[in-house]
Amino acid sequence: MSHYLFSVNHDYSKPLFPEGTDLAPMFAAVDAFNKEITASGQMIYAGGLAEPSTATTVSIKEGETLTTDGPFAEARERIGGFWVIDVADLDEALALAAKASAACGSPVEVRPFQEA
Repeated sequence: MSHYLFSVNHDYSKPLFPEGTDLAPMFAAVDAFNKEITASGQMIYAGGLAEPSTATTVSIKEGETLTTDGPFAEARERIGGFWVIDVADLDEALALAAKASAACGSPVEVRPFQEA
């Protein structure tokens, strides 16, 4: 089995959903997807992330710890949530990512973890 990261990408330069959008169907679809991959043993971990403006970047420069409010890179698109899954191969990961994208209504990037 192989581990993959599914990152849900959002364009934070505009509202994620039009005002007044009923998000209940999307939350229900994501919940159903999570239950499906948990029952199948494919789910390792999943979570949604707070807005990029809540990030703090930590770096070490000349032995000193520096913290900066906000995300490290300037970008419109950011990860809004993720799944870590365990599947047989890339083909299975891509098929599952299609279900994930349909459930959350956003693009899902699929990346394998490095081999140990």
